[in-house]
Amino acid sequence: MPDGTPAKGRVTRLRVGQCDGFIRLATEREVYFHRADLRDDTPFNALTVGDAVKFDLIEDAVSGGRAIRVTRRMRAPKAVSR
Repeated sequence: MPDGTPAKGRVTRLRVGQCDGFIRLATEREVYFHRADLRDDTPFNALTVGDAVKFDLIEDAVSGGRAIRVTRRMRAPKAVSR
């Protein structure tokens, strides 16, 4: 698999039947990912829209931007109100 540029974003769409989805970068650009592009520590069925993820971004001449080696970023613990 090719090297990519490290990137971060949020899952914006999941297509469960097709086992793929889209991630929005901070620049508002959306890139595609497939279940096969997820790292072993990030199961496809555990992802939800809005999840923060990190990945390597590659540019495919045919289909454009694609996220590979996608993993969910650790969520910050919620603050406890007193």
